[in-house]
Amino acid sequence: MGNNSVFKGDFKEIIISEEELKQRIKELGKEITESYNEDDDIVMLCILRGAIIFMADLSREIDLPVTFDFMDVSSYGASTKSSGVVRIIKDMEENIEGRHLLIVEDIIDTGRTLKHVVDILKTRDPKSIKVVTLLDKPERREQKEIEADFNGFEVPDKFVVGYGLDFAEKYRNLSFIGVLKEKMYN
Repeated sequence: MGNNSVFKGDFKEIIISEEELKQRIKELGKEITESYNEDDDIVMLCILRGAIIFMADLSREIDLPVTFDFMDVSSYGASTKSSGVVRIIKDMEENIEGRHLLIVEDIIDTGRTLKHVVDILKTRDPKSIKVVTLLDKPERREQKEIEADFNGFEVPDKFVVGYGLDFAEKYRNLSFIGVLKEKMYN
């Protein structure tokens, strides 16, 4: 577990272990590979910063050529509550017209941020848009039409961190996903 043991006291529970993450990402890679043709032009769009570890591991499990791009979109401050305002901090650089776009998300919560991103990207005329998310919190969904095409894990409405997900930029480097003790963020 390396550096992960130093943070163990910060967690109420670990809900997804490193082994479970590796297994599910392998399965997602296979599902994604089977959903495209080998000659499809696929752009994997990582939504920064939370999805970077997930995208790195997932991309190695996809048995197709892919191009990487990145978009930094913010709807959260340093707290656990969303501001409700979606801002594009860094736009993607690839031209996606006529190409298959695979948006890689860390977590779909209310769906507001993802809906905003998808609406913008649709105007750029991609051949298709699919979404893969590591985590899904369906009970928090406000944008009911937003669903992932590929979903790693459904999680309860708890504040989760690790494996790319953070609280105030900490815990991203953990190899598991856990629920923080309330005293860590209140």
